[in-house]
Amino acid sequence: MGIWKIEETEAFFKGNVPQHRDVTHPHKRLQHLAGRFLLQFLFPDFPYELIQIADTRKPFLPGEQYHFSISHCGDYAAAIVSRESRVGIDIEIPVQKIIRIQDKFLSVEEKQSFLTDGDTADYSATTLLWSSKEAVFKWYGNGEVDFRRHIQLIHMHEGQSVIDCFFHKTHQQLHIHYQQFDHLVLAWVFD
Repeated sequence: MGIWKIEETEAFFKGNVPQHRDVTHPHKRLQHLAGRFLLQFLFPDFPYELIQIADTRKPFLPGEQYHFSISHCGDYAAAIVSRESRVGIDIEIPVQKIIRIQDKFLSVEEKQSFLTDGDTADYSATTLLWSSKEAVFKWYGNGEVDFRRHIQLIHMHEGQSVIDCFFHKTHQQLHIHYQQFDHLVLAWVFD
């Protein structure tokens, strides 16, 4: 797993990894290339030429030689790769607008359990919960997930930076790992 602060030019990344799809917006194209570069950085023999995109827009390798997940926001890209386990990762920059949409992805019970004293204005904590659910969504990879109903956050182990989760679509207990930096939230899951 790794995080890459994007400070290089597009030419740097294009010289190291192929672009697998048409991305017209320059910054999004840079993020796309940085995520692919990070896969190569983590596993130098990563077979880029075999990457396919599922109907759900999740990139994958046929035959699952590697399981991988990529995320990007702002000037950062994050990736996680495993030979054995299905994985999902999400990186976010906390912003206040997350408060306006929290009811779309958090249940009443989750807000009561995870937001300090019912403080629903804590956008850093709310971003962590969003990022955790997004990592589970990417781990699953098959789409059609209702974040409120299907991804149930149960308990946070703060000293261990782990959130227990139950994923209803597969009836699995998952452990979401997270790290909070000054201006970033990172969450990842593997089975």
